[in-house]
Amino acid sequence: MSTPASNAFADLASRILDALPQTQCTRCGYPDCAGYAQALATGDAEINQCPPGGQAGVVRLSQITGRPEIPINPEFGEEGPRTLVHIDEDWCIGCTLCLDACPTDAIVGANKRMHTVIEPYCTGCELCLPVCPVDCIKIENASGSATGWSAWSREQAELARQRYASSTLRRARDKQENDDKQAALAQIKLSDLTAHSRITDPQILDRKRNIIETAMARARAKRAGD
Repeated sequence: MSTPASNAFADLASRILDALPQTQCTRCGYPDCAGYAQALATGDAEINQCPPGGQAGVVRLSQITGRPEIPINPEFGEEGPRTLVHIDEDWCIGCTLCLDACPTDAIVGANKRMHTVIEPYCTGCELCLPVCPVDCIKIENASGSATGWSAWSREQAELARQRYASSTLRRARDKQENDDKQAALAQIKLSDLTAHSRITDPQILDRKRNIIETAMARARAKRAGD
């Protein structure tokens, strides 16, 4: 049941989240912008940990939280222009690692096929850079001399936020579908373990059956708790 205190916390976290550029870059030390907003609301993070928002972002967060303005903490990066990434088609090997890393599904492609970036969806988070095994992803300046919130618009931030929400739901759905598929395959093998195993010793088969049943029960319990 919600309480006035929990409602106030949720409202504060929501207003903080609205003031972030939604790059989902993790430079703040949290897994996404929402995580940083929650930490700010609880007092576990400082208002100067978002380089993409720049000093203008610090001012916004100061006004919301009532904390004094302070410079961007260089430990989390430096304020700079908004960036986009570009994939060099001549070097892309189609490994799909950057697709998995992109928080807004801004990269499209398929296994062993050339990938490309949909520029309006790219937040410049740069999370795709370290996973590329052939270093074919390059950074481009997308805002000239404009930095921080001067390089972003509210519309761009809202689009990034929507893309991240959609991507998060898709990934959760894909994981659930894969888990269900694996569970179904395990159940098929378990139902006729003799036919699906090279082992013929009944005692060993019983031990294997117990191991599979225990693993399946543990997986079901984990899914129920998520």
